[in-house]
Amino acid sequence: MPGPPRKKYRYRRDESEVSCCLKYFIFGFNVIFWLLGICILGVGVWAWLEKETLYNLSRLTRVALDPAFLLVVVGALTFIIGLMGCLGALRENTCFLAVYAIFLAAILLVEIAAGILGFIFKDWIKMEATSGFQSFIVSYREDPDQQNLIDWIQERWLQCCGIEGPRDWDKNVYFNCNSTAREACGVPFSCCKQQSERLWMRNTQCGYDVRKPEYPQDGGLIIYDRGCLRSGEEWVEANLIPVAAVGVAVAILQVVIW
Repeated sequence: MPGPPRKKYRYRRDESEVSCCLKYFIFGFNVIFWLLGICILGVGVWAWLEKETLYNLSRLTRVALDPAFLLVVVGALTFIIGLMGCLGALRENTCFLAVYAIFLAAILLVEIAAGILGFIFKDWIKMEATSGFQSFIVSYREDPDQQNLIDWIQERWLQCCGIEGPRDWDKNVYFNCNSTAREACGVPFSCCKQQSERLWMRNTQCGYDVRKPEYPQDGGLIIYDRGCLRSGEEWVEANLIPVAAVGVAVAILQVVIW
């Protein structure tokens, strides 16, 4: 006698299966992100160790103005986000992917909020930027990271000197006109205009005595007489479209990856 008819089973592909291309795209992207985070974090920790910040607790009171602290925070966040993305994509772990998505969503919301608040409270941001730059001027010789940052802003980025002008360097004890230091009534070398014939050689003493009354009248041609606050505003106005385009591109990339 013929046996009972066999049941026919249909195997359906699991709808929740992650695309292989998408999986390794997210994994590869986050490997780069993760390695970048390690590098930034390492540079920040190395800068702290070089300045002995971890052994001098008094310096931690001004940690918010320390560029090395910013590197540590950005590096740590980048490392964590990249790690969550790598593990979540490679192992298809929903927990890691959920944490990764939450981080990306939070960063996206912060970027949107920062853009809106930056437009609404631009006067407050201007005031805070002025205060921060003033703190950098006061502690110019005390922190090499802040010194390098302010030199880069004045010489390489905005071609400026001080907040409103060269006189702002009176706030520093070394450049104050009542100081007994050799740099008295002068400005840092980063305030000096680069001479085209001396691009290969940097004169670190070019700012000496330039604010003294007896200094030659052509001193204004040697240093930048425009403040960094105004130069920064002009830079933002001139580069508003490229900056906005980069911000939108980053936001779109985050949404696509998310």
